[in-house]
Amino acid sequence: MEHPSISCLTYNIHKGFSLGNRDYVLDAIRQSIRATGADLVALQEVQGEHHGHASRIDNWHREAHFEYLADSVWDHYSYGKNAIYQEGHHGNALLSKHPFLSVFNQDISQWRFSQRGLLHGRIQVPGHRAIQVACVHMGFLPYEQWRQTQKLGRWLQQLSPSDPVILMGDMNDWSRRIHRYLQRKFGVKEATQQKFGRLQATFPSLQPALSLDRIYYKNLYLEQCEVLHGKPWETLSDHCPVYAKFLLN
Repeated sequence: MEHPSISCLTYNIHKGFSLGNRDYVLDAIRQSIRATGADLVALQEVQGEHHGHASRIDNWHREAHFEYLADSVWDHYSYGKNAIYQEGHHGNALLSKHPFLSVFNQDISQWRFSQRGLLHGRIQVPGHRAIQVACVHMGFLPYEQWRQTQKLGRWLQQLSPSDPVILMGDMNDWSRRIHRYLQRKFGVKEATQQKFGRLQATFPSLQPALSLDRIYYKNLYLEQCEVLHGKPWETLSDHCPVYAKFLLN
């Protein structure tokens, strides 16, 4: 009998633009993430609306980008609006083939000029207990990151010790301080580190040197993991996505 499983992808899609903002490539991003077959997708820098781009770019998708990306593949999705400005807004998104039992977008912004969010919820996989899932995009500055990590920690702390957990996102954790804290304090594991023995580089996409994008998990068995680099990914966002597949206990 085959064990039930869930496959996951985390990807900072750079608001639909390629490295250096040279090209608008949302169609190619859509095609590429669909080709992974992931059951659950965590996206950062998803454009919800942008009037300026809509008027200047001929092939701009006028519907919310998370809806366009999810259409007909991921029936269940949620968008967390984080950064709001005159021409529109962007944030995080979760796309799921399994229904959400609950979902909430938590504001973890430390300053008005750096608006960030933690989008978290519970999904129901048939024949298995609910899985706690989250998508996060952390800030850049050390003090900002530490305050955001404390808020992230409060979410993890209120979960049951036996809950299956999948936490994905762009951690912007240059020093790996967040990584060490999450492992020590909450017992989560990071997928690329478990698979390859160390955190894997995901940024910049053309020649990855920094391990910014991660999939943390708990109470699940890691079956497969890889950083998706090379073609077509190097021509899409400035980040590489991370893919992982878990067996459900």
